Amino acid sequence: MTIKRKRSTVVSEINIAPFTDVMLVLLIIFMITTPMMPTHTSSIKVNLPKTQMSSSSGDASNSNIEVLISKEGCVCIEGKEVDNPTIKDVINNLISSNPNRVIILKGDKQVQYEHVIHFIDKARKAGAVRFALAVDNNSVPQ
Repeated sequence: MTIKRKRSTVVSEINIAPFTDVMLVLLIIFMITTPMMPTHTSSIKVNLPKTQMSSSSGDASNSNIEVLISKEGCVCIEGKEVDNPTIKDVINNLISSNPNRVIILKGDKQVQYEHVIHFIDKARKAGAVRFALAVDNNSVPQ
């Protein structure tokens, strides 16, 4: 009577199924949260004025130029703080390829009207022709 013994071999494979599951979950999380992230980050904090009317234009497209004006008069263009003398050059560079780009002004509700007018004047001298004012539609004071 001969008994054949099977020699046991060690399986040296790594099971990647749990790793794949974790990576797919992370991918889904990033796909959901990425559209919610702000497009530009800025050091200027702006408190937008409220309105009762909702805008009919929808979401802003990527071709718009976002300008923040703080209540102290600091100007931030496309997420970068800009000195007053260089505003014209920066706007000129941004609209050189497409002069019909819309400049969306996000001014603090306590900003002096004079700061907004000075910015618009410099932007027009740089060649900008289209402007829009941003407001906060979330909570309206009654």
